[in-house]
Amino acid sequence: RMLVSVVLGATILCASSIVLYRFVIAPVFISPLSKIPSAHPTSSLSPAWILWIRWCGRENATVLAAHERLGPLIRLGPNEISVNCVNGGIRTVYTGGFEKGEWYSNAFSAYGGVHNMFSMEKRDVHSARKRMISNVYAKSSLQASPAVREISDTILCRRMLSRIAAAPEGVLEAYELFSAVTLDVVTAYIYGLEQGSNFTDNPEIGAKWLHDYKSRQPYLFWLQEMPNVFQLFSKLGLGRWLIPEWVGRKSVAIEDQCLEWCDAAEAAILSGKAAGSARYCPTVYGQLRGMLKKQEKSTEKPNNKLSQEQRLDLASEMLDHLAAGFDTSGITLTYLAWELSRPCNAAIQSALRKELVALRLDCSTATGESATSLPSPKDIDELPLLHAIVMETLRLHAAIPGGQPRITPANTTLGPPGAEVHGIPAGVRVVSAAHSLHRNPEVFPEPGCWRPERWLDEKGGVDGGGEKARWFWAFGSGGRMCVGSNLAILEMKGIVAAIWSDFETTIVDDAGMEHVDGYLAEPRGSSDGSFLRLRCGKI
Repeated sequence: RMLVSVVLGATILCASSIVLYRFVIAPVFISPLSKIPSAHPTSSLSPAWILWIRWCGRENATVLAAHERLGPLIRLGPNEISVNCVNGGIRTVYTGGFEKGEWYSNAFSAYGGVHNMFSMEKRDVHSARKRMISNVYAKSSLQASPAVREISDTILCRRMLSRIAAAPEGVLEAYELFSAVTLDVVTAYIYGLEQGSNFTDNPEIGAKWLHDYKSRQPYLFWLQEMPNVFQLFSKLGLGRWLIPEWVGRKSVAIEDQCLEWCDAAEAAILSGKAAGSARYCPTVYGQLRGMLKKQEKSTEKPNNKLSQEQRLDLASEMLDHLAAGFDTSGITLTYLAWELSRPCNAAIQSALRKELVALRLDCSTATGESATSLPSPKDIDELPLLHAIVMETLRLHAAIPGGQPRITPANTTLGPPGAEVHGIPAGVRVVSAAHSLHRNPEVFPEPGCWRPERWLDEKGGVDGGGEKARWFWAFGSGGRMCVGSNLAILEMKGIVAAIWSDFETTIVDDAGMEHVDGYLAEPRGSSDGSFLRLRCGKI
């Protein structure tokens, strides 16, 4: 018995020692990550603190406060760090070959796990897809596109301005308007104007789409942060305790709608309509479809029907572009409108209107076109104050302010020059966030203030270079930065130009404009369901 007791005691002591070493001594004292200051006293021991912060929706503010207190490199969990610097930070991580990991693939794949550019984990696979499609998002392609011009005239000058003019007492819900307009613009460019959505003319349908799309967002936590827990609950038949069944139904409905748009674009291509009309041209869909067909090893005739695999591949990719394009731009425009309409910024709104009206008059005189149509995208893009307003809104009110996770390769070095941490092992999750990067007071003085003039030089021209450009991260950086950033800028500038050339805006109710503190940062909304109610007065 004594021998058994000794053996049992030794076994327990040995096991306890292993556990103590593995979960306490190694992460707290021996790991290279132990050199990094912890955002919370428990960060080196457990991920529970940062998981709780994310679940409660306080991540961006909490991480920023930790960086302000502890410096540009902080430890969020035993195997997770946050970097808030350019050299030794985003330049290393996002241009240095760090892979994405399952955080993206678990949440952003569609149609039963079909990957798209955003959810692809490996760089080489992503790069191959990006090469297929990036040319249709080049600024020169967008500015010269007949389809873009048709989209601008139809959606912005007709649908949007008509909806604003018809608003009762000139009052409308800005977030719903901008989400509808940006969705119409994006679907028109992806699938073709005739095949895309028309939520601008159908406000109730557009509001329902927005609600259904956004209501699923909080439940991504279980897929991104605790996928193993969700899988266990699902195997036990308890998955609905974490993610309600209605979330899945709404996701399927959205996927089905996007598949219908894809099928309509496919029909336009096969019928020949897409080749002869800017209104039917499915620019993005057609580009990727053509490239996928070129990859076929078979000898089938070109422009034949898609296989089911190709159909879902296209649908997943187009859904990704749609989601990225409408949601972020709608959020940004809502905050831009809010800032412009605040009494303290009345002078900026007036100056913007003068800039827009002057351009419209110049263009109508030079081209002979009606002054009621928008100038060309190129002319609008060159307006300095408009550019400054868009850039400052993207900085202060980034639609995606949350962390963008990557996975470290072996023997990684991170941290600013002179404060590097060497030997970080493979498999560590590292994140950077626009919310923190955009609030560096050394680069952006008074970072909490909306100051468009910071993007202008002394003569009123654009000043967007230097440190501001290095720290500006609204679209990410490196090979996996937002492929549609040029389209986003173009559509936002066009929408702003169309509205503030003809209307003066003031705030009726902005009680719902507090940011959601998460990966996305849409307005939280007030208790009555409103976000930003604006009064638009015709000039």
